[in-house]
Amino acid sequence: MNEPAPTSPPDLRLLSIVIPARDEEGCIGSTIRHLHLELDLQRIPHEIVVVDDGSTDGTWGALTAAKAEIPELVPVRNDGEHGFGRAIACGLNAMRGDAVVIMMADESDDCRDVVRYWEKLREGYDCVFGSRFLKGGGVIDYPRLKLLLNRMANYFIRVLFHTKLNDTTNAFKAYRRTVIDGSRPLIAPHFNLTVELPLKAIVRGYSWTVIPITWRNRRTGTAKLKIKEMGSRYLFICLYLWLEKYFSRGDYRKPT
Repeated sequence: MNEPAPTSPPDLRLLSIVIPARDEEGCIGSTIRHLHLELDLQRIPHEIVVVDDGSTDGTWGALTAAKAEIPELVPVRNDGEHGFGRAIACGLNAMRGDAVVIMMADESDDCRDVVRYWEKLREGYDCVFGSRFLKGGGVIDYPRLKLLLNRMANYFIRVLFHTKLNDTTNAFKAYRRTVIDGSRPLIAPHFNLTVELPLKAIVRGYSWTVIPITWRNRRTGTAKLKIKEMGSRYLFICLYLWLEKYFSRGDYRKPT
């Protein structure tokens, strides 16, 4: 379920982790600390870019407190229009790394998988996609309705794009900076960015591989994804990139 990695890829020096956060006072501190500890133990050079996307609780205070003990933390405020996709774009603009992992603020993603992403990127892949639905992966406490809608949406994407990737909608993925730069401008302002980035990478010819990952439903706070609001937005991005795939005549392909 991948493309061959380049034989002589540019070496990576710094991993950026971009985390959008809105009203995550209850969990953002532990997310940052656990992530930093794991990356530090594995001696991975890193920065953690957390974007406060218009929080009305104590999220910013938690970030400034964590910054005092973790120099690798880079708190950023999204002072423009808010939205999940806009917050990620803000973090991507602020990052200094030559590779990035996009991660959720609620510890639903496993920081040990970040290490595995880094190792795969260093093999030369442009992108590493995680799947919760491969052997070795899994989900814990996934609401049944959301799980059903997730599998339906991902099946639709697989058929539309003729891809074997079975977890496109999951935000937790890794990219070299060259992929991010080659995917601009990013147009999805909300959770549909989770589809825009991987599909652009696939359509534009970047190399990728998939590893199994685990996901746990949040234990504090409230979910930000509103299914009723997102259906048409996901569809728009999918159709936009389907048109690029079949009608752009390769104008946006990865430079060779």
